[in-house]
Amino acid sequence: MESVAGGVARSVDQRDVPASGDAIQIGIAVDIPEPWGGVLTRRRVEAGDPQAVPAHVTLLGPTEIPIVTLPAVERHLDAVAAAHLPFTLHLRGTGTFRPVTQVVFVAVAAGISECELLAAAIRAAPELHRETRFPYHPHVTVAQDVAPEALDKVYEDLADFSAMFEVEAFTLFSHSGQARWQPRRDFRLGG
Repeated sequence: MESVAGGVARSVDQRDVPASGDAIQIGIAVDIPEPWGGVLTRRRVEAGDPQAVPAHVTLLGPTEIPIVTLPAVERHLDAVAAAHLPFTLHLRGTGTFRPVTQVVFVAVAAGISECELLAAAIRAAPELHRETRFPYHPHVTVAQDVAPEALDKVYEDLADFSAMFEVEAFTLFSHSGQARWQPRRDFRLGG
């Protein structure tokens, strides 16, 4: 299975896809392109974050669905992508969810409403509706559940961070429990 982002084909190892009838974990996100994605991912690793996944803005957090519903989910995501135009995303500065959760993030300064609309449209599918602990707040996590000193350092080090780029697609990721999150497919905005 291949996914194309920024003209680069990505493959999903078929061993990471459960057999028919099983459940699969999926997530949907906007990838942060290079050079900024690498910078933010490396900073998360340097903070000692055990969940240091590639930098992204989450549109749908980890959600378990029956594998047999995946084609319907993909059709829904096709329709969502076709109904939303590409937009500019501006990341600027840092924020935190402390003391509620031990998270430091890079803030979304422009593109907030576009992310909110995409996230709401994605969650409108019955297969993807799930209860959430907190209201949706687009951001890029750069440290989570690490020592307070590490959270403070990342918060300070990235306070002047700024990146602006066009979002032309979002990506469906899957996780079988056997390996890390894998990109399955990109959905181009505007059809």
